[in-house]
Amino acid sequence: MGLTASVLAIDAGNSKTDAAVVAADGTVLGTGRGGGFRPPAVGVGAAVDALEEAVEEAMGRARAAAGVTAVSHVSACLANADLPVEEERLAAALHTRAWGATVEVRNDTFAILRAGVAEPRGVAVVCGAGINCVGMCPDGRTARFPALGRVSGDWGGGWVLAEEALWHAARAEDGRGAPTALARTLPAHFGLGSMYALVEALHLGHIGAHRRHELTPVLFATAAAGDAVARALVDRLAEEVVVMAAVALTRLDLLDEETPVLLGGSVLAARHPQLDDRVRALLAERAPKAVPHVVAAPPVLGAALLGLDHVGAPAGARSRVRAHFER
Repeated sequence: MGLTASVLAIDAGNSKTDAAVVAADGTVLGTGRGGGFRPPAVGVGAAVDALEEAVEEAMGRARAAAGVTAVSHVSACLANADLPVEEERLAAALHTRAWGATVEVRNDTFAILRAGVAEPRGVAVVCGAGINCVGMCPDGRTARFPALGRVSGDWGGGWVLAEEALWHAARAEDGRGAPTALARTLPAHFGLGSMYALVEALHLGHIGAHRRHELTPVLFATAAAGDAVARALVDRLAEEVVVMAAVALTRLDLLDEETPVLLGGSVLAARHPQLDDRVRALLAERAPKAVPHVVAAPPVLGAALLGLDHVGAPAGARSRVRAHFER
């Protein structure tokens, strides 16, 4: 009879999936990596199928290292699980795979939050391709936003920043908007001489729509060079990050307590000086007791810690799994 491990942790984003098999004492027995998790594009069934690559790799390594043949609990933090009803549907889909006796699915923002705190208490704002914010308390209370884009009141994320930069640059070039160096730096990134040429290339598909995200670093570089329009967009993003954090803290009655505010995702983790400084300054004004911290640990650590929380693992187990992923 094979060994049953305690937790199968899964962190699945739009571009990649990480999995880890963790013993009851927090020892990481196996890890795996696979492709992205995109149920809106491919459907729930196909998206869950795509998780198998990472899961099978992690389980295979755990089997070879420790004879693991089963897992008690699956802790999955998944991109595109934006609403509780979506988490429930995805949990049901994962349960049919029989990877573990029990399954808990959360939005992937919870993984970044849990990875950055010693206990399940705090708020996390994630800004990568999109923007999202969640908060949690040890008593089980949570705060969250739908994070579905403009329809749910959101503004921010790399995709929105690129779109806004393009809008301002196009209007600057044809005279409808204020002058901005973005009219030069955005097309130059693709080796083009004008915004008209860039708009044409995007419209005709000569430059794939998926490459628009490449313009976000260009926006930050243009802002760092002093361009007023670019700097205003960076400042607006800082406002959005802080207002989400402040609302989550308020909902959880944590505004007047010293509370960690975790900053994650590719845009915030890059620590652009203007954005980082502005976020910290605004937090100091609106939530003076908030303690901002950029999370560098891999989100799969958060999924593993949430799993160990669920099974009631001792503190030493949490310390051991953290040491593995933070080394």
